Amino acid sequence: MEQNQYQPNVQLIINGNSQEFSKLVDNYKNLVFTVALRMLKNTEEAEEVAQDTFVKVFKSIKSFKGDSKFSTWIYRIAYNSCLDRLKKIKKVQQIKSFDEISGVEISDLSTVLDDIEREEKSKVLKQCIGLLSPSDSALLTLFYFEEKNLNELSKILNLTENNVKVKLFRARARLAKILKERLNPETIKNYG
Repeated sequence: MEQNQYQPNVQLIINGNSQEFSKLVDNYKNLVFTVALRMLKNTEEAEEVAQDTFVKVFKSIKSFKGDSKFSTWIYRIAYNSCLDRLKKIKKVQQIKSFDEISGVEISDLSTVLDDIEREEKSKVLKQCIGLLSPSDSALLTLFYFEEKNLNELSKILNLTENNVKVKLFRARARLAKILKERLNPETIKNYG
């Protein structure tokens, strides 16, 4: 279920209603900032990109056609703003190549994670997601924490659903490898 059910009155914003735009910013600022922080891995950069995102939203709100959820539209602007920032500051990180891991190892890992308390699990996941490339980090954040479905991710990332599935599988595999390396080896041994 989508966390943010607020739908702005686009026509009011187009007509210059600043209160409606303020309401839009208040309702989406945390979500936009989270995506920016996951991709940029720097609080100041994320804050700047979040501000830039809302400037772009204001300037281009007339182009919102309503053929997707407003949240999907705003996430796509945020995602593209992050990519632009990464290119601009030349901080595109090297993506570490990981050996492919099997589905059995992924399911073994999920069994291990089931034994970790929910809060600890979330904390570990967020830390490990932060170690991934900006695009993997954003994809997994949108999928797991913002609960975006494949269709929404496809629109946000401007990719086909099949391409999103492939990217999601590969990002999960890279995340699983990081989780496996960071978890207590004794815990993994007990489930091996």
